[in-house]
Amino acid sequence: MIKVDRRTYNIEDIGKMLDGEAHLNSPEMEIETILLDSRSALLNETSLFFAIRGERWNGHHFIKELYEKGIRNFVVDEELPTTDYRQANFIKVDDTLRALQELGKQHRARFDIPVLGITGSNGKTVIKEWLFQIMREKYHIVRSPKSFNSQIGVPLSVWQMNEFHEFGIFEAGISTTGEMEKIEAVLKPNLGIFTNIGSAHDQGFANREEKIQEKLILFKGVDKLIYCKDYKDIDEAISSFKFDSETVKIISWSGKEKADIIIKSSRQQDHRTTITINYNNSDHEFEVPFTDKASIENACHCICFLLSIDFDVKEISRRSSILASVAMRLEMKEGKNNCSLINDSYNSDIGSLNIALDFLNQQHQHRTKTLIISDILQSGKQSEALYLEVGKLLENKGIDKMIGIGEAISTQKDVFENKGIETSFYESTAAFLEHLNEFSFKDETILLKGARAFEFEKISKLLEKKAHKTVLEINLNALADNLNFYRSLLKPETKIMAMVKAFSYGGGSFEIANTLQFNRVDYIAVAYADEGAELRRSGIHLPIVVMSPEEQSFDSLIALDLEPVIYTEQLLKSFHKALINSLGGPKTNYPVHIKLETGMHRLGFNSEEITGLLTYLTGQEELQVKSVFSHLAAGETPEQDDFTHSQFESFQSSMSLFKTELGYPVLGHILNSAGIVRFPDFQFEMVRIGIGLYGIDTSGTHNDRLKNVSRLKTTITQIKTVKKGESVGYGRKAMIEKEMKVGVIGIGYADGFKRQLGNGLGEVYVNGHITRIIGNICMDMSMIDLTNVEAQEGDEVLIFGEEMPIQAIAAKLETIPYEILSTISRRVKRVYYYE
Repeated sequence: MIKVDRRTYNIEDIGKMLDGEAHLNSPEMEIETILLDSRSALLNETSLFFAIRGERWNGHHFIKELYEKGIRNFVVDEELPTTDYRQANFIKVDDTLRALQELGKQHRARFDIPVLGITGSNGKTVIKEWLFQIMREKYHIVRSPKSFNSQIGVPLSVWQMNEFHEFGIFEAGISTTGEMEKIEAVLKPNLGIFTNIGSAHDQGFANREEKIQEKLILFKGVDKLIYCKDYKDIDEAISSFKFDSETVKIISWSGKEKADIIIKSSRQQDHRTTITINYNNSDHEFEVPFTDKASIENACHCICFLLSIDFDVKEISRRSSILASVAMRLEMKEGKNNCSLINDSYNSDIGSLNIALDFLNQQHQHRTKTLIISDILQSGKQSEALYLEVGKLLENKGIDKMIGIGEAISTQKDVFENKGIETSFYESTAAFLEHLNEFSFKDETILLKGARAFEFEKISKLLEKKAHKTVLEINLNALADNLNFYRSLLKPETKIMAMVKAFSYGGGSFEIANTLQFNRVDYIAVAYADEGAELRRSGIHLPIVVMSPEEQSFDSLIALDLEPVIYTEQLLKSFHKALINSLGGPKTNYPVHIKLETGMHRLGFNSEEITGLLTYLTGQEELQVKSVFSHLAAGETPEQDDFTHSQFESFQSSMSLFKTELGYPVLGHILNSAGIVRFPDFQFEMVRIGIGLYGIDTSGTHNDRLKNVSRLKTTITQIKTVKKGESVGYGRKAMIEKEMKVGVIGIGYADGFKRQLGNGLGEVYVNGHITRIIGNICMDMSMIDLTNVEAQEGDEVLIFGEEMPIQAIAAKLETIPYEILSTISRRVKRVYYYE
């Protein structure tokens, strides 16, 4: 949700702007918020919902739910029975996405300020945020929240513009042809930066040239364009591109050849880089607190753009020397006293606060929701109006406690009264930390939302549960993207059961299940009842299937409405008896799931047992079969396809018996992640997705379409030089043949780092280099060869992730990725992030 700052539109105005067919009960109703996601619907009378449709979802299906939540304004492109919504305002258009873009376009046209558009394969968000850091003392700036750069994100970003703003910075991203023309029509930038070109979204274009031409459409109407001449294909495309104006000023920069701005040198020292730039025949030096190649390129884009608009050179130098890293994500960590800690303490504005609060509201593991927030800087608004808006937002989002830190928010404490929120205020972070012991944070989800100047990392450090520095990072966006990839392969009516057993393949059960619930899967499946009980108590309300129920857990299973899998006659009768003798009285129509044996020869009823099973099931009323399923033995293996089809035939035959004899609808499912990809004709009513959610396609055909979800990393604890003839590690297995620089890293077999990877079999990734493991892996640490690697103690070491695919590690161990993921120790800290 993105909010406009002044109430200049009512619903009747918007109907005219969109040239839609209006059915209005309250034409004067003012509109502030654009709403696209029913799950974020916590505002009401000022919200306008656009019912946008996707490949497997349709916003119109959520109108009833939204109306019940208090939303009264809707833009639709389907006929609806308006008599069912007597207090609602409807605007019917031909296409809701085009209508959203049209609204953004007309709103943008009201403001005559410099607007910078940024596109390219990488660096867009960093450049946008760094320019904001440098320019914010001179201008009131409106910018894209986070990475809102798509056909939907750009109109939402533009919707923020108001009369206080003096400069706009927006990013634009595309995935295929035809998209940038729509974005350009909304954004209408008069300044541009083309960052670079890479392989991202290559599949959406015929070739690299087509992708560059498509991106250049953003700049067709600009007065000035900045780009790096070192990207030859961009340089050639710009030279032949037809701009709307012949007077457009094209400004190139380069560190290699003749250009309008020359990067004469860059010198690294002590984690900082000094860049010497020649502009208008004068040399200027700028220091930035980064040394990596990508950051230097991004900094050059920023500095060259600022020079081109005659920004004060001394001010560029001063502000670039203190540029802060851009947090591209919200991080969720385990806090002390059973708290969950969400860290977004790098910027603070209304747009990003809204996004962070939505993420907070997705968490259901604790009832209490606490916000620690700093002053919001450079908003361009009067303090009272700003914090009235914040107070209303917190009230609508259901925040229980708020701690305000900063002089501005403290002076506005009165606006937070009578909102049902417990509040405290401190004029500085230091003042709050002096009183930290007075707060008994326990069993709550805490969001840290602060401007960087307030150093909220000091608060985070004290609230975070202490753990050693080996971390498993879980990318919740990638998880959702992988789910949506599999959804794209399914029929619209096919349901999804998501497997979160074995601690969600090592990723952490609740956090993964919560993300899947938010993304509307139909069922969650766990291995044992205690896993399901933990999820249910943590706020997972979806149906939870227990794959391996045990008789001693029946009481808790029933009490928490967990749904068991039944695979033997004895298990069936035992659970039936438990239902009859339930503490709450006999149950009726309790949901169960029947497992069939079709060739895996593990668990399940054999075909000859089905007649007796159906006789039993139809002769009682306590049990109701929700689904019947089986497992593929070799669905990922083409050589076994004849056997797999025999499983399909067996399952299909048995399913027809269940549907005939039971007399009520039953879901059938047999496909796993690989099966979804390879056998689309056998989806039945539901599929199960497990390892595919984590970016691993065991069929080997779609790994390029999936995103990596997990990164296991540690740090270098110590670096030492080992002389020729000495040994490393237990058993003296590694004898040093020539002097070696050895790094000790903080991960061992007690963390799940397989001992078999020792003695040169395994490798890790350090500062752009792959290096081998030396000697035996110890319980808590391991040793690596750093002889040809520039590294320091404390540097990050990647065990697996994008640069070190887990599939390659599994191949070396002659195992499967499942085993590696599921055996990562629980003492390894899990950090969940949301971009």
